[in-house]
Amino acid sequence: MKTNKKLGMVQGTFSASKSCSGLPRPTVEELSLIEGYGIENDKFAGNDLEKTVMIIGHNSYDIAKENGMDLEYGSYGENILFDFNPHQLQIADIIQIGNTQIEVTQKCTICKHLSVFGAKLPKLIKNHRGLYCKIIKGGSITKNDRAYAIKEKNEKDYFCSTIAIKSEFKRKSKSA
Repeated sequence: MKTNKKLGMVQGTFSASKSCSGLPRPTVEELSLIEGYGIENDKFAGNDLEKTVMIIGHNSYDIAKENGMDLEYGSYGENILFDFNPHQLQIADIIQIGNTQIEVTQKCTICKHLSVFGAKLPKLIKNHRGLYCKIIKGGSITKNDRAYAIKEKNEKDYFCSTIAIKSEFKRKSKSA
């Protein structure tokens, strides 16, 4: 496990209130992350806790721009825009941003709503749509906060825990 690996910085923070609909998400000065709930005043707070925070890298906007679409930040529906590509991270990696910690839980799926910006956009950013995260430690995030990987998935640990789970399952199955 690697610890405190500097990833980059926050370029922007975005959140949509319950009264706000559509894209782009509005820019906010600060995101207040609440463990077990979500982003304070965000329309998705309190729903799927595995997907409370969406992160994306500036490279996703570069892909759109290279294909003739100059998008406003927040257009992908992200909460946090980074100056690095978060797709280098793995599921279960933990990122510290300011005084908060979030864990990568899944890759974002292609969203057909993005086609309002260009019919090709959903397919162009298929592998760069963003990552969903859950909140491990609440706090606040602002533009220019530094991001660090404080825990990266270790394939060996994952393999060993998978073997241990299978062994335990087999042992319980035989005793039943």
